Amino acid sequence: MKLLDPRSSVIDKRLKRIRRVIAVSSGKGGVGKSMIATVFALIMAKSGLKVGLFDLDFTNPSTHLIMGAKNVLPKEEKGIIPPFFNDLKYLSLVFYSGDKATPLRGVDVSNALIELLSVTQWGKLDVLVIDMPPGIGDVVLDLIRLVKKIEFLIVTTSSQIAFHTVKKQIKLLRELKVKTIGLVENMKMNKIKTIQEETEKLDLRFLGDIPYDSTLEESIGDCDKLLATNFSKMINHTLLIKEI
Repeated sequence: MKLLDPRSSVIDKRLKRIRRVIAVSSGKGGVGKSMIATVFALIMAKSGLKVGLFDLDFTNPSTHLIMGAKNVLPKEEKGIIPPFFNDLKYLSLVFYSGDKATPLRGVDVSNALIELLSVTQWGKLDVLVIDMPPGIGDVVLDLIRLVKKIEFLIVTTSSQIAFHTVKKQIKLLRELKVKTIGLVENMKMNKIKTIQEETEKLDLRFLGDIPYDSTLEESIGDCDKLLATNFSKMINHTLLIKEI
């Protein structure tokens, strides 16, 4: 008989004071998922909400680069206490992996995830934003199993290849009866409504499209510049004004 990991029961207690847990996810990499997760979290924090950002992208954590989070480290006191950075509580796998790759597989990924969830003290939050690894893998399935209040925000581009993987993801989430807030079409460069139409055919809320912003790359590493971009304004319009 398979024994339950005792750490699993601790996770509910750790997340008890968090009102919402929103996992920003994508079917594949390269669609701007981490940028959306980061800017979304920063905007909510600046609006006065108590927000946490948890970079769980085992493939390539990058939120620290996007925000320019240097010389920021968690404290260890009866667990892990995430540091405050730009008005939000922030934790990233990069704190433990540095610039090295994280070559974890299967049970090792699950073990690392369960450990982080069970020892991290987020405290009271309105929203915890999780930057997910792309695709449908162990991290996604484990989070669905371990975090009962989790909600998914799906990111795609206008690419039919990217959207094809998203459709599989949406189907899985429905089969597992996991709440999906809706879909955002990122880096849009035309007025074609294909993604919106296909999303609505799936009976999923299309939250909006975010035009490609050529100035965004210049703002990486500076939160003030990030929040002044058209990209940030569109995130605010697409996600916050619509009260997701």
